[in-house]
Amino acid sequence: MQVDEEIIEMMNGCSCCTVRQDLIVVLRKLFSKTPYIDGIIIETTGMADPAPVAQTFFLEEDIASFARLDGIVTLVDAKHIEQHLDEEKPERAENEAVEQVAFADRLLLNKTDLVTESDLVRIENRLCGIN
Repeated sequence: MQVDEEIIEMMNGCSCCTVRQDLIVVLRKLFSKTPYIDGIIIETTGMADPAPVAQTFFLEEDIASFARLDGIVTLVDAKHIEQHLDEEKPERAENEAVEQVAFADRLLLNKTDLVTESDLVRIENRLCGIN
């Protein structure tokens, strides 16, 4: 059995701005090459607002006709998440960490070995309160 895989890296901006348009172009190009795709994984590095990437699958009719958003998985750094959740943002600016946790269908908590058991319980409760 032969499996063809392709990794496409977009390096020109945050996913909520220029990359969303790039994502649309890449998805259209991908579908034009291969009308049947088992899955597409989009990884947004760091603190990115997941909403614009998710919207791509709902607002672009041609993309919605061949691809659907199955879920959003967020990797959470147990050691540093609370400082990010507590970060004060300017007025009208959204806290990206809160947005990522709220949007997630699944949360993967890593670096749990770097926090105490009581910290972990508090963090999990806090994340559940947001999600």
